Amino acid sequence: MKTMLAIISNALCRMTGRNVGAQTVSELLIDLSQFVSTTSSQTASSTLPQNERQPPKPPPPPPPPVSTESAAEQLGRDQNHQLDRPGARVVISRSFADFTTQATFDIKKCDVHRLEEGPPVRAELTRDQGLQYYRTMQTVRRMELKADQLYKQKIIRGFCHLYDGQEACAAGIEAAINPTDHLITAYRAHGYTYTRGVSVKEILAELTGRKGGVAKGKGGSMHMYAPHFYGGNGIVGAQVPLGAGIALACKYQDNDQICVTLYGDGAANQGQLFESYNMAALWKLPCIFICENNGYGMGTSVERAAASTDYYKRGDFIPGIRVDGMDVLCVREATKFAADHCRAGKGPIIMELQTYRYHGHSMSDPGVSYRTREEIQEVRTKKDPITMLKERMISTNMASAEEFKEMDMEIRKEVEEAAQFATSDPEPALEELCNHMFYNNPPLEVRGTNPWSKLTSVS
Repeated sequence: MKTMLAIISNALCRMTGRNVGAQTVSELLIDLSQFVSTTSSQTASSTLPQNERQPPKPPPPPPPPVSTESAAEQLGRDQNHQLDRPGARVVISRSFADFTTQATFDIKKCDVHRLEEGPPVRAELTRDQGLQYYRTMQTVRRMELKADQLYKQKIIRGFCHLYDGQEACAAGIEAAINPTDHLITAYRAHGYTYTRGVSVKEILAELTGRKGGVAKGKGGSMHMYAPHFYGGNGIVGAQVPLGAGIALACKYQDNDQICVTLYGDGAANQGQLFESYNMAALWKLPCIFICENNGYGMGTSVERAAASTDYYKRGDFIPGIRVDGMDVLCVREATKFAADHCRAGKGPIIMELQTYRYHGHSMSDPGVSYRTREEIQEVRTKKDPITMLKERMISTNMASAEEFKEMDMEIRKEVEEAAQFATSDPEPALEELCNHMFYNNPPLEVRGTNPWSKLTSVS
């Protein structure tokens, strides 16, 4: 039966140029009953020679007997018969009404520490949410691949840490918090810069050091900022105490906001993290400490760098959860759970996102001297966050393969246009070098590279 279904689907694909995508016989019959119209070519008889005798027309068929088949079954059977006729032509169209608007999926159970229960093991997804998550993750993926290309062309220089592979973390976290909540991260910041509202054009222009960049070309890869987004920090682990301070401001102002403070497994052994944990627990700060565990701190695996790799338990007295960081739905549900914990006044919580980066630590790291290409390919094949979401939506009829292809083309175009801007926009002028050093100070003179050169700083 599956073979016959595949033959029919392939025949429809060849005739229409579209992917029918039916998974079962009933789905194929429903598609045919609603959206298939057949017309038969009438040219066969007209092409016969006039002197050739035509066969007599058959007598009209008797009235059909009463059938117990449903209308869809009858129409499907009749149309299947018509499809066998020579010259038959099939026209298939689909509208948004065809798609499932909402579905529920099983997600991996989270490991918990000092919690009676963890996040749910089932997640609801609407079609609009799924398409938005896909667009976000695919945009980050394409943006990072373009950054890789520009770096290899020596258009982007200096430090550059790419985020491809970890897109589900940024997309899932942003889907679970409010725009007015706060987020601070380390130097692998491009994905979060995008999810916090900065355009691809401004990000790539910042990477190339142009004045149209989000930090006016003076921050580069590790120093991008947006409202309620505090970077992008180049010092390993230094953003964690800052995140605790932002959470202290939220508690002090009593504004029901939280701070998401991110760091990597390589920074997890820093002493300043544990000092921040202690203060956050004492003061019950609304802070979600998130360790993005991608398996390697630079070129050192977590097993070689840490006596305990249970990073979600590192807070000891702080509750923790370990999450599948390659599943955007799992990340979203866990972050919602953690955010509710903080807003309820229960203090901080630690999340460990088990994820993976496809590139090396930075662009100077080929990424294959401490791990095999086969390991990377296995993750791409079995755990890729974008592919996982796409297959979920197609298998539940929430979207079509053609729709994803169209979205991919739109994203490619957007990234290409952003790259054109990032390579053609002028660099900031020398007189702007010292601008924006302070938030709201009046203009002041700043000494340049020698005691005789003076530059003006404008806030």
